[in-house]
Amino acid sequence: MRLFKRLRASKPKFSAPLEPETPFFAIGDIHGCDALFSKLIARLEEIGHPTALLVGVGDYVDRGDDSAALLRRLHAMQVEFGPEVMICLKGNHEEMMLGFLDEPAEKGARWIRHGGLQTLASFRCSPPSESAPAEEWEAARDRFREALGEELETWLRNLPLMWLSGNVVVTHAGADPGIPIDDQDDQVLLWGHPEFEATPRSDGTWVVHGHTITDDARPEAGRIPTDTGAYATGRLTAALVEPGSVKFYHT
Repeated sequence: MRLFKRLRASKPKFSAPLEPETPFFAIGDIHGCDALFSKLIARLEEIGHPTALLVGVGDYVDRGDDSAALLRRLHAMQVEFGPEVMICLKGNHEEMMLGFLDEPAEKGARWIRHGGLQTLASFRCSPPSESAPAEEWEAARDRFREALGEELETWLRNLPLMWLSGNVVVTHAGADPGIPIDDQDDQVLLWGHPEFEATPRSDGTWVVHGHTITDDARPEAGRIPTDTGAYATGRLTAALVEPGSVKFYHT
């Protein structure tokens, strides 16, 4: 019992103040739900925060039905407002989609199984069967690339993996709690780390993230989740992160 108490007491605790340099709204995984995104943006405009930036945590495509419309909307908004005011991060689903563009025969089937089917349909493209020869996968890739367009593809390829403000970092899937933020592996930022939710960080950095669906979005031990499973629940979430406080807004 004494050993158990010592082990429990030695687990690190997170107690750093929340100190972003500027207020911002972090929007959780949208997954092709363009109508929900439009509704959430309208609500944030009603709130009318005078200085808050807008940060998307990634996973704009797949699973929902309107990935094409959503990507075009996001890109147009960033062009209008500028990348310093509207920050779009890359998620693992964007990474899978780009993998299909680069290596269709090797990576296409996996993407299709994890929501790429709906993305292709939104661009009026159809996939081959999983057992189709490489030429058919390449032909499907070529059709999709043409429908996507060079401008959107270039934009997606250049999306950053993290954004930092003060002692708050926003990234898609979280971070390795044992490694400095600047040294994180790209795959961890995109796909997560097994210790992310189990071990608090010891460097005072808060992590705002999506990727893992939660029913109850709330800050806990230096983590601020934003993914409330919009494509399945109809509930798209934004977290308003300000010095000393977090507020959540939902569709």
